[in-house]
Amino acid sequence: MDRRARVLVIAIVVAFIAFLDGAVINIALPAIEADLGGGLALQQWAVDAYLLTLGSLILLAGSLSDSFGRLRILRIGLYGFGLTSVVCAIATDGTILVVARALQGAAGALLVPSSLALIIATFPRSEQGRAIGRWTAWTTSAFLVGPLLGGALVDLVSWRLVFAINVLPIAAALVMLRPLGRDEPNPDRARVDWLGAALGVFGLAGTVFALIEQGRLGWADPLVFVPMTVGLVSLVAFVAWERRAPAPMLPFTLFRARNFAAGNLATLFIYAAFSLGLFALPIFLQESGGFPATLAGLATLPPTVMLVLLGSWFGGLGGQYGPRLFMALGPMIAAIGWLLTLALDLPVDYWWQVFPGMVVAGLGMAMTVAPLTAAILGAVDPARAGIGSAVNNAVARIAGLVAIASIGVIVAGRLDVDGYHRVAIATALLLVVGGAVSWIGIRNPAPPADEGDQPATPASGTAGADERPRS
Repeated sequence: MDRRARVLVIAIVVAFIAFLDGAVINIALPAIEADLGGGLALQQWAVDAYLLTLGSLILLAGSLSDSFGRLRILRIGLYGFGLTSVVCAIATDGTILVVARALQGAAGALLVPSSLALIIATFPRSEQGRAIGRWTAWTTSAFLVGPLLGGALVDLVSWRLVFAINVLPIAAALVMLRPLGRDEPNPDRARVDWLGAALGVFGLAGTVFALIEQGRLGWADPLVFVPMTVGLVSLVAFVAWERRAPAPMLPFTLFRARNFAAGNLATLFIYAAFSLGLFALPIFLQESGGFPATLAGLATLPPTVMLVLLGSWFGGLGGQYGPRLFMALGPMIAAIGWLLTLALDLPVDYWWQVFPGMVVAGLGMAMTVAPLTAAILGAVDPARAGIGSAVNNAVARIAGLVAIASIGVIVAGRLDVDGYHRVAIATALLLVVGGAVSWIGIRNPAPPADEGDQPATPASGTAGADERPRS
């Protein structure tokens, strides 16, 4: 296997690990709650504890990747993810599970930016769009395998194996990394923005805690409004610090590029919608519709199948005709799909009430994801691509984090038929906004000049630094 093929496979496997965890957990939530208790709040925290640290530390991880090398950071992330997965699998109460999920998210933050960075550093610019399309399609297969595997494990064995299965692909990735060697020292290593990272964690943690717990305690409770206040103040302080920090974790200069700014704003709305809808649907089908976990997993597969089958094709079309049209129409089509699920009622008739909407939503997702990634990829200077990749990943994860934390407000505490209908409408509205932002903000880039077969000269390390962000 030549170096390019090996790098692509490793990048796919590493991102697959992080995405598999996200795909499996939603199917297992009802079983986790039945075993450990905690109601809807525990289900939210089981997802959001992971997204909290993933979203808030992924910016720091991008800086670490640029400073200390992609291969080194990948290995640390893989070992950490494996260890915390085992702790999740043996958790005896909700608190242990939530803490382990938070630590797992911190390890996951090290994986995705570096995995995509390896692709951009290794492949010539003329081949990057197709390679990213393959990366997107194959890593998305985690969302295909996850619901099936997670549902089968929950129904036949235990929800605990949902976490234990991470160990196998982690071991495979570590073995495949060996022939790539180690990173060379980076003489231009920048200082790490630890204060920015701390402010980001406190800001997101306080805000998310308040959003989740307000359903149980009410907004007037000090345990809600104090964390909310601390969180909002920390977020304001984070922005102020990042604007003046000597080595900011979030360089606001990146947002001077129109497609980077507009693409990330579109990502915020689009990925909030994806996270919100796909969190609520399997829980509703199990808890209200009486579906076993396996069937609930199968019910959410059509969007993933469409994305796996068509993602690379739409990525190629986006590279040929420009991403703007696909980024605008894709979310609109996905919104129509979620509105079609407003037919959902009890008793659930999957083939008439759910399946058509899932197919249409999947078509919209397939049309959106790869062109969105490519649009943002083309907007960042190669020398700053590691942190650019982390910014876009952070936006996507934080969007999901806040969306899931807000579900209690949307459903008014009950994910019944009316509550699900409100979720479907909110999901569609977010997608419409994301499509509108794309149409207004994105500009198709000029056709690139022929750059030959060599990738851009790496800034540091054996893996190079010609990376850009993903969504």
